[in-house]
Amino acid sequence: MILKKLAVPFAIATLAGAAHAAAPMAKTQAPGFYRMTLGDFEVTVLNDGTVDLPMDKLLHQKPEKTAKSLDQHFLKNPVETSVNAFLVNTGSKLVLIDTGAGGLFGPTLGNLVKSLKAAGYQPEQVDEIYITHLHGDHVGGLGALDKPAFPNAVVRMDKRDADFFLSKVNLEKASAESKGNFQGPINAVSAYASAGKLQPFDGNTELVPGVRASSSYGHTPGHTTYVVESKGQKLVLLGDLMHNAAVQFPDPSVTIQFDSDAKAAYAQRKAAFAEAAKQGYWIGVAHLPFPGVGHLRGDGKGYKFFPVNYSVPR
Repeated sequence: MILKKLAVPFAIATLAGAAHAAAPMAKTQAPGFYRMTLGDFEVTVLNDGTVDLPMDKLLHQKPEKTAKSLDQHFLKNPVETSVNAFLVNTGSKLVLIDTGAGGLFGPTLGNLVKSLKAAGYQPEQVDEIYITHLHGDHVGGLGALDKPAFPNAVVRMDKRDADFFLSKVNLEKASAESKGNFQGPINAVSAYASAGKLQPFDGNTELVPGVRASSSYGHTPGHTTYVVESKGQKLVLLGDLMHNAAVQFPDPSVTIQFDSDAKAAYAQRKAAFAEAAKQGYWIGVAHLPFPGVGHLRGDGKGYKFFPVNYSVPR
């Protein structure tokens, strides 16, 4: 009698277990945003996705040395590398710093607008866009030709980058494999330029109260970091002054193939790391693992990075 009573419930439980086991793998992440307060400002980091980078081939050191550093951080080549952008709400202006890759780097990137909307904003609300430099993974998300992704925004970057990457002469002179480095940015800014909303600046400039451009030329001719300050709190957005934490924090002298002037890029990184460690302010980096925000401390000849402690804005 006891066995008969258990038979039906046991069969139901078995079927239920089988149904759960058959659920497919999701294989996706939620749209990426991380929000923090900075004085009276609110900063939202937006993730555009990730891209696999063969650091053993890109970084200027022996591949086996790179592999050893990666292994110490439980990483291997190619390294899945975040592409981050930063949305700063000053209370009067909504400022986006970098825009991700858009459609320029394949299907694993181009998620910035999705992340922006998940964070509670619409593209039409963005007032100003500041570009650290005109490589495709920072400018591609602006849109293409006559389709601006942020229709009400003014777009700004250092004139040295604009003069180089938006030059039709440079596009025509470029090799076949390099033409995309110019055509992508030209297409991305086209609609803004036509509307009179492309406004390059010249060197160190305050762009809106609390946000200023700081020249850090080297990675590209006009590479720029952006300094965000409110109520004594400071966040410096380093753009592409670095690409890999496992290698370049312990040894900032290691440069990367993407640098247009590796010597100058190293000098800028060295100075930026030293100042951040000395003053203790926040840094935000485009290619650190999302959200790419934290602090630096000196560690021998290099540095240790301390990622932001997960917190909820209050």
